[in-house]
Amino acid sequence: MLSRAEVDSLISLSMKTVLTIAGFDPSSGAGVTADLMVFAAHGLFGTSCITNLTVQSTVGVAGTHPVAPEIVRETLACLAGDLPPAGVKIGMLSTAANVAVVAEFLAGLGGRVPVVLDPVLHSSSGRELLEPEGVRLLRERLLPQVDWVTPNLDELAALTGQVVADREGLASAAVALQRSFPRLNVLAKGGHLEQPDDLVVTAAETLWLPGERVETTSTHGTGCALSSALLCRLVLGDDAAPAAAAAKRYVAEALRSAVPIGHGRGPMNHLWPLR
Repeated sequence: MLSRAEVDSLISLSMKTVLTIAGFDPSSGAGVTADLMVFAAHGLFGTSCITNLTVQSTVGVAGTHPVAPEIVRETLACLAGDLPPAGVKIGMLSTAANVAVVAEFLAGLGGRVPVVLDPVLHSSSGRELLEPEGVRLLRERLLPQVDWVTPNLDELAALTGQVVADREGLASAAVALQRSFPRLNVLAKGGHLEQPDDLVVTAAETLWLPGERVETTSTHGTGCALSSALLCRLVLGDDAAPAAAAAKRYVAEALRSAVPIGHGRGPMNHLWPLR
């Protein structure tokens, strides 16, 4: 969480630029529109590359329309030439072709900046958001290049092939995933567990982050916000565990301070640190 003094100090300096590669949510609860708010709330300048035009509102996803990989490639090259990122967040990629394009882009960065992957595979209503071949490429070509991955229970199961239905299953799969990729850190989201704790697994430590159940209907985009806030804290200089803990605190307050809007799962208060 940024204090007012920290925000003022950041504004007085040259803003660092961070990039989100994700889908477009016209209701601004998730995807690039939400990511850009999270970046702004942390005093960072956000750029974006849209991979999918979704048709959705607070009541659910009605349709998805992937962006052609050529456009994704051109957008990333254009941004990198003018506004090189100090960090990259990856969300919904939609197609195997887009996974391949993003893998090529990361290879060009050469590991010089932190990269956080939120492996968006399905919507909360169960709609497929990444085709099966894309899941395979994500594991084979993206996971070896990213610094962090932030899966929920279902995503962790898909990435590891393990059953993840409880706290023990989450811990076992998260450790197995980290051990498969030497540079990878895992922030496994336990929001759907009875006790909503998250687990941080790095090469150096395994740490549970205690959570609390916030009673609200404004829960759309929690995963997007957590991964984006994690990236922000890393770009601002936090070490692994403090960055993950700060990101979790940011999301908790965004949930607590949200004002219900819409007729379904409304957006969180992404900009709460600025108010």
